[in-house]
Amino acid sequence: MTVPLPAPPAWSVPPFAHGGQAADASSWLSLFPVALLAGGYLLAAARDPRGWDHRRTAAWLVGCGMLAIAVGPLAQLPGDPRGHLAQHLLLGMLAPLGLVLGAPVTLLLRVAPPPVRRAVGRLLRARPLHLIAHPVIAALLSTGGLALVLLTPLYATAERQPALHHAVHLHYLAAGYLFAWSLTGPDPAPRRPGLAVRVGALLGAAAGHAVLAKYLYAQAETLPPGLTDRDPEAFRSAAQLMYYGGDLAELLLATALFATWYHSRRPHPTHSIRRFASPRGGSLAQTPRSTG
Repeated sequence: MTVPLPAPPAWSVPPFAHGGQAADASSWLSLFPVALLAGGYLLAAARDPRGWDHRRTAAWLVGCGMLAIAVGPLAQLPGDPRGHLAQHLLLGMLAPLGLVLGAPVTLLLRVAPPPVRRAVGRLLRARPLHLIAHPVIAALLSTGGLALVLLTPLYATAERQPALHHAVHLHYLAAGYLFAWSLTGPDPAPRRPGLAVRVGALLGAAAGHAVLAKYLYAQAETLPPGLTDRDPEAFRSAAQLMYYGGDLAELLLATALFATWYHSRRPHPTHSIRRFASPRGGSLAQTPRSTG
């Protein structure tokens, strides 16, 4: 069933709470971890003896800025589906791409002491990580996780349970980062599949995201289940935001994917070989770039 969506822009996000409507303190406290991510990255970049690429720093800070918007202003729209799906777009699609392009693992490997580098090397070679970081599995975790929230009473339950609400948002961020990292980015990714597999996973995720948005638009009067009071028009607006905003995020991800692939096809001097810590300590094992 194909349900046409009206042309954008048809949604309007309500104004943020202000004045007599005080902001939820817990939502603003969520900005503290974001500040730690930004500050810790800047300190690490300043310690890099070889000089860190400012473009990576800018990408990381853009990602942190999107996280701040998602857990700050947008968190002041409790119960509004447009706010929830705007948070999903930022936490699960846009912010992860900026964070991945910031290459935090590479930066950590350049400034951390040898024990930390060895631990990171063991993690990157761990079989469980290779399994969940496969683009197809990561796409299922990302798009499938959103479908689970919207098509089951989980959405209504999360609106009443703050701990579950934050857990859902953490899943959006973790799954989105894993998906972006599995497709592209300058960080080391051992056993990353070839271009065809990654493009197929991206196309599948984009199709699933679009179908879910159209289904939510068509069933706005009954989805998500479990709500005692609902505003169908608000859910239709949220579905439009999810549909068109998802297109933008997927276009940016595709651009990063092909740029990474093109960069990996160019000849590199031998000094660009990445080094990973040996899990047994001692010498460092050379590992070729794995971004292609």
